[in-house]
Amino acid sequence: MSNEKYNDLFYVCALIEYIGRKTKNHRSYVVEKLGIKGIEKQLKDAGVNHCLSFEQVCDELTERYGLMEGDFDTVSNCRYSVPDHVDIGKLYATIIKDKEESGKEAESVKKVFSSFISDMISDFNSDLYYQNPSYIEESYIAGELLD
Repeated sequence: MSNEKYNDLFYVCALIEYIGRKTKNHRSYVVEKLGIKGIEKQLKDAGVNHCLSFEQVCDELTERYGLMEGDFDTVSNCRYSVPDHVDIGKLYATIIKDKEESGKEAESVKKVFSSFISDMISDFNSDLYYQNPSYIEESYIAGELLD
């Protein structure tokens, strides 16, 4: 994967995390509403959209795709420091980059954000985010947290 494609993937992953937080939704809901075509569009538009604020792009996508307010609030109920949406986006981009097939980046984004690991990463009261990224990636592949 080229640096440009990785940067686009990183941006889209951070954007999905931002949207999930702002709308208080599971990240799986966000990617479901965007669909493969919507994710592909965001990957294509990332080079331009990264010049805009996350808030502006989030508002536009929330309206365009009809994302409703949810009750999955992982930020205000957190007892500890909340990792930035960009940091979480980087973690997702690393997992996806290592597992994606060329030309199927959107499918990989949807698959990872729809997996069990996504809600676990979003639980900022746990220490999962702070674990070694290789551990998180291997747990994702195994379909469960490894001992």
